[in-house]
Amino acid sequence: MLKKNLKSAISALFGALLVVGLAGCNASGPDAPTRTVRQVTDGVEATSGSIKAVNVLLVTQDDGSAVLVGTIVNTADESDSIIEITANGIAGEISTTTLEKNSPVIFAGDSANSTAKFTGLNAKASSHVDLVITFANAEPMKLKPLVREKSEVYANVGN
Repeated sequence: MLKKNLKSAISALFGALLVVGLAGCNASGPDAPTRTVRQVTDGVEATSGSIKAVNVLLVTQDDGSAVLVGTIVNTADESDSIIEITANGIAGEISTTTLEKNSPVIFAGDSANSTAKFTGLNAKASSHVDLVITFANAEPMKLKPLVREKSEVYANVGN
């Protein structure tokens, strides 16, 4: 009887250790997948040297074009400039190109100080496009932003 109870206790202990070992195999700690999530909006992010693009996405327009939404910030002491922005190979019409230190270039929205429009893109909402931002000094930045429909919070984008 004692042998049977000991055997049952060892089996239960081994089973519990096995469950804990398998269930917790990278589910917690500094390398846990949930701790490395960076994208918390529809917009994507990218970095090229000291230039960072955040919350980047495109919004479709009624004429088949798309408008860029997002922010680009240069943290370097030297200024840089945007040479070109392309979406699926189509060059955008950009209004502001200079990137001064810590002066964000904001595309679309209430705080916008720049615009970028991609005429004839004809991207479908909920798809992704290949966006390439080329700078005078920094390496080109390649992103795959989401295309959103011009509705809800993006209803006035491009007006």
